[in-house]
Amino acid sequence: MSEAYVKSHIEHGINTIEFFHPQSNSLPGKILEELAKEIHFAGTHDDTKVIILKSAGEKTFCSGASFDELIAIKTEAEGLRFFSGFANVINAMRKCPKFIIGRIQAKCVGGGVGLAAAVDYAIANSAAAVKLSELAVGIGPFVVGPVVERKIGVAAFSALSIDAGNWRNSDWAKQKGLFAELHDTIENMDEAIDRLANALAHSNPEAVAAMKKIFWKGTEHWDELLKERAAISGKLVLSEFTKNAIAKFKAKK
Repeated sequence: MSEAYVKSHIEHGINTIEFFHPQSNSLPGKILEELAKEIHFAGTHDDTKVIILKSAGEKTFCSGASFDELIAIKTEAEGLRFFSGFANVINAMRKCPKFIIGRIQAKCVGGGVGLAAAVDYAIANSAAAVKLSELAVGIGPFVVGPVVERKIGVAAFSALSIDAGNWRNSDWAKQKGLFAELHDTIENMDEAIDRLANALAHSNPEAVAAMKKIFWKGTEHWDELLKERAAISGKLVLSEFTKNAIAKFKAKK
């Protein structure tokens, strides 16, 4: 696989949305835009009863923002547009009236942690360590912050955000509530995902939609909030400190 993509497949009421990027499943603007569209469409599609969000490959679930696009941002407007891509995906997941199961097969970095936090039920493999690396490259987890904090609480979110260079293992993520289930093998993880998805595909869609509203109560202002957060990141990414930090980070890879 060499070309980035987002694709979906519906079978027996289960809509599987898969994304891939050759750079460790990073998220450039185009992938973010397509993810938001697919999630929105799945939410309005009567044939879809439940959604599985997954990425391709085995080593990384998602490495977060595309460094190539970050370093190419030249204006605050461009920065706002890029980081709004993350806001749009999170808000699409928040508003979707169907349950979203996350298949977290490996490491999550930055925006990848945001995706794992935004799904309604994350089922992970033991290799799924997590890290919020934004501060290490001169920014901060502003856009994903509300959804991560909502899932794991202020203390755990603060710890991840401040100690930005340190990985937390999958047991830590399970204990803090980021992952609902944790499995020792990919096979066991996929069996658990299939079991839950098939059960939810036969659930009352009106009950599911009502439960989603209850679970996400208090986030009704996030359309505005996440755009404000995107503007903060969009401004910070223009600083010399951040440009240099990203360039050094890219050089190590």
